[in-house]
Amino acid sequence: MTTDLFRTPSISSQLLTALRAAVLFLVLCGLGYTGVATFLGGLLFPQQATGSLIERNGQIVGSRLVGQAFAGGAYFYGRPSAANYDPTATGGSNLAPSNPALRERAMGDSARIQAKEGVSADNIPVELLAASGAGLDPDISPAAARLQAPRVAAARGLPEQAVLAAIEQQVQGPQWGLFGQTRVNVLLLNLALDDLADNAKDHQ
Repeated sequence: MTTDLFRTPSISSQLLTALRAAVLFLVLCGLGYTGVATFLGGLLFPQQATGSLIERNGQIVGSRLVGQAFAGGAYFYGRPSAANYDPTATGGSNLAPSNPALRERAMGDSARIQAKEGVSADNIPVELLAASGAGLDPDISPAAARLQAPRVAAARGLPEQAVLAAIEQQVQGPQWGLFGQTRVNVLLLNLALDDLADNAKDHQ
């Protein structure tokens, strides 16, 4: 005689149990966990949770985490972007170092920078010729910023030392003193120079 202890559950009973478990974990992991994580993220890190956006005069001008293209002699520019600085299409070019297309692009950028900044190829920091993996790196090295200082100062009609001082004020060290390199955020630097120019006009 078969007892209840050794009786095999019916298929419908097994399906019902599996369905209950699926719904339970969907609620706990899909809704509960993400809801708590989103709430705590917004509470503890409100700026980062909204994309580290930067606002000027009521307008969003960009994010401190996403590089963007800057045109004109009065602005610093960042690293080249294989994604055309589009945050919805991040990625590198996937071109190998031996690829002629990559070499041609780098040589073209080098020639453009040499002409624009009045320097030799040997003096161009490598990050101004090499795109980042995501194509959205917002930072450059202090050396890459200083390379552009004479041009920016001339375009803005500012003393070069004032522009160099603005660069030094924007230099950030490695995160927690351990991770990454010393860097300058291009967007924050350009905004600081815009503020400097606006203050100079107000005092004229």
